[in-house]
Amino acid sequence: MPPRKSAETKTLDTTGAKIGEPVPKAIIDTNTASVGVPRQAASDLHEDLSALRKQIDALQQRVATAARSAKGNADDAMRQTQAAVKRHPVSTLVAVAAVCGAFALILAGRRAEPPRRYLYRSALDDELRDLYDSVRDRL
Repeated sequence: MPPRKSAETKTLDTTGAKIGEPVPKAIIDTNTASVGVPRQAASDLHEDLSALRKQIDALQQRVATAARSAKGNADDAMRQTQAAVKRHPVSTLVAVAAVCGAFALILAGRRAEPPRRYLYRSALDDELRDLYDSVRDRL
């Protein structure tokens, strides 16, 4: 007599299974000894679409709030800068002149320095001239 199976203890039927065979892409339920894809609840596309629209609206509101905050901070910084310039015009002029001078020095330094390829070329030209002069002296 086969052992009695209770409603809680059910085993999978493994008679047809072979070692090394791929497992099908599905859900294996050991409680009911079944393999397959469970039925999905019927979804309402209108509900999904409205949920997505709500999420998009919330994101748009957050972006608008962040933009307003950034604009307010920029306006505050501009007002503070204007007030500092009005209170300390000479210091501001000195600071602007120092920054412009630094940029001018940087640009002048870059223009004065020849590119490296010309340095190599001039060294090669000097060596070729020396070689040419030595050959000319021999003839």
